[in-house]
Formats: sequence, structure tokens, C-alpha cells
Amino acid sequence: MSGLFEAQAPRPLADRLRPGKLSEVVGQDHLLGPEAPIGRMLSQGRLASMVLWGPPGCGKTTIARLLAERTSLVFEPLSAVFSGVADLRKVFAAAKERRQMGQGTLLFIDEIHRFNRAQQDGFLPYVEDGTVILVGATTENPSFELNAALLSRAQVYVLRRLDEAALEELLQRAERECGAALPLEPEARTALIAMADGDGRYLLNLAEELYALPQGAPLDTARLAEVVQKRAPVYDKGQESHYNLISALHKSLRGSDTDAALYWLARMLAGGEDPHYIARRLLRFAVEDVGLADPGSLEQVLAAWQAYERLGTPEGELALAQAVIYLGTAPKSNAAYRALGQAMRAARESGSLMPPAHILNAPTRLMKDLGYGQGYAYDHDAPEAFSGQNYFPEGLARQSFYQPVDRGFEREIRKRLDYWDKLRSRRQAGEGHEEGK
Repeated sequence: MSGLFEAQAPRPLADRLRPGKLSEVVGQDHLLGPEAPIGRMLSQGRLASMVLWGPPGCGKTTIARLLAERTSLVFEPLSAVFSGVADLRKVFAAAKERRQMGQGTLLFIDEIHRFNRAQQDGFLPYVEDGTVILVGATTENPSFELNAALLSRAQVYVLRRLDEAALEELLQRAERECGAALPLEPEARTALIAMADGDGRYLLNLAEELYALPQGAPLDTARLAEVVQKRAPVYDKGQESHYNLISALHKSLRGSDTDAALYWLARMLAGGEDPHYIARRLLRFAVEDVGLADPGSLEQVLAAWQAYERLGTPEGELALAQAVIYLGTAPKSNAAYRALGQAMRAARESGSLMPPAHILNAPTRLMKDLGYGQGYAYDHDAPEAFSGQNYFPEGLARQSFYQPVDRGFEREIRKRLDYWDKLRSRRQAGEGHEEGK
């Protein structure tokens, strides 16, 4: 009787439109097409364990279920959020019994990254001996969340967020299923697709809400925004999207694409990122990628950070935007960054060489007797306030770590360094001439 009542229960639109075969899955042809990895695997009559990595609503669960049907495997779904070791043991025991009778099992684990390392290790023997074909689904980067041993035994396939064409196809299927066009003007239909943010399930849920409205004139964009609640962008401050977006901001700035940098800044702010974290990364960019090509960049970012702390959100976000614009349009140089890296390598390789004696202070008589400070030339008393003495340790040839670029203020710094190099060569040549007399 429960089955009868269940059949009569209303089903959500997204469930009614769930694909019945792999060819009906939208937006994932790069994996499921005849010449794509999973498509080729199926055409060869085999199926290997895999991890499906992609955003919400792109079809991970549906693909796993259809893979089981296509390969005549028993579909065993588990959620890592609600399941534990006891549930896994039951599945593995049942899979062993089926295997003895010639029946295979596809174990689908949703949110597989939620299982801890020990639980993930528990899958390995059953995956290795073929007791189960494992299909894991995750929205998080598997290289961060899954054991290396598990990843070595499963192919990772990246599912794409659904593009506009795929989402439009879903809307047309919804209209055929419901026997009526969505009550939307063309601009509002475009806005609805944008609201879904690549999530097919969310789009169909929105469509179902619209079909439930009283009949009336088609909705324009403004009315649509009133009827359906705006979706927050998919963004997890503690996971991969956090690092992806800050990387996009940093590299857009490095590429002097100010408009793209502003877009990524806006994405992070809309996703709820901590503005202090953004300011800290902008400060890093100022010293790493602008440097002395524009010394003012450091002051600008510090001032923007301070302004945000005084104004707060949302007004203070304008100060961060101003800093992004300044950094994006500034001349770029990583000369200081590279110079420090080279100096650090030289310091590690040269060990504990002492500074030359002539630049050591001699506060005691013994130190004076040992030659500390002897022969030191006070630069302010030298012509052009430059003595040209050697300040590297004895036993380490003079190094040239800092190579300013021919951009921005570093062009002027290059002139100064060249001038001092000439003076140094002249002074050292003069010293050699004196010694040769």
C-alpha cells in the first residue's frame, strides 16, 4: 500500500525531468559523448571507479545512477553526510554476496569528501578486488580532500557548470512537461537563467515556483526579482572557491586588467569574503608584483585598508576598489621579490661567512687588536658620499641580486645603480693603482 500512495504523491519538477538515459544529460558532452572518456569506456563494455567533481546541480548523482543502469550494476547510493562505517559494512557485505552470484555493484557516495581519511582508506580493498565500482561525487577539489591512495585507484572527471544553452534546454523540457510556456518576458527569461548560476536543479525549482503563480501577464525582470529570491553566489570561504577567486584577482592585477580585477573583487565581496583578507592579499601584491616600480602602491593599499577599518561595509569596500584600480594601472615589477629570493639562496649556500672586518664595530680593545673596523671608510666623507668599499663577506664574490625593470620609478633606480657601479669600479681601480705603486 505504501508503494501505491508513494506513486500518487506529487513529484518535484526536477525529479520528473530527471534524465532516463545518458544521452539526455545536458552540458557534460566532454565526458559522456561517444569520443569522450566515459563514453569510450562504456562503448568498450567496461566501467572503472571514478570521482565526479563539479558544482551543485550539474548532474553528478544522475550520471552515477545512469551508469549503473547502462552497465547492469546494482545501484547502492550513500551520502557521506548521513552514513558511517556501519552503513559501509552493510553495503560491502551485500556487494560480496552479489558478486558470488555474478552481479556487480556500483557504490555511489555523495559528498565523498566528507568521509575522513580512515573511512576513505576503508574503501580501498573493496575497490581493488572489484567488489564494488566506486563512483564518488564531490563539490570540492579532490586533490585537497581525498586520500592519494584513493585517487590513484579512481579516475577524476570534472563536470562543468551548466552554460546558458544547457539551462535553456532544461527550461524547454520543463515547458514540454508542464504543457505551457513559462510566464516570462524574454529579458526575464535570460535573468532567470543567470539566477541559476549554472545549477540545473535550482533552475527547475525556480521554474516550478513560476508555474505555481496565478495566471497573469508575463513577468518582467523587476517582477521576477520580487517573486523569486535571489540566489547567493556559490562561494565557500574555507574551500577551493576561496583560493580560485583570490588567484583570479591576483593574476588579473598582474596582467594589468583592471576591469577583470574589479569583477573578481566584486565576486569575493558578494560571496561574503572577509574584506581584511582581501586587503592583506592586495598588500602582498603591492610588494610582490608592483614593488619599487611604483613605491606609492604600498601606501595606497595601506591607506585603503585603514579606510575600510574606519568605514566598514559597504562604504569601505569602495576604498578596496580604489586600491584594486591603483594596483591594476600601476607599472609592474617583481624585481624586489626576485632579488630577495636570490639573496636567500646565496645566504643558505654561503653558510656562516663573517662580514668583512672593516665594517665590524670594535667596542673592545681586543676587537680593535683583531682588526675590527680597521680601514673602514665613512661614506659621508667620501666624494659623492660613496666610498665604493666591499660589503660582502670575504670568500663570497660580489653578487647582483636586484635587477630593476625599465618601468615606472625603477627606471630611475636603474640609473642610480648604474651610477654607483661606475663609481665603485673607478674607486676600486684607483685602489689597485695605489697598491701597484
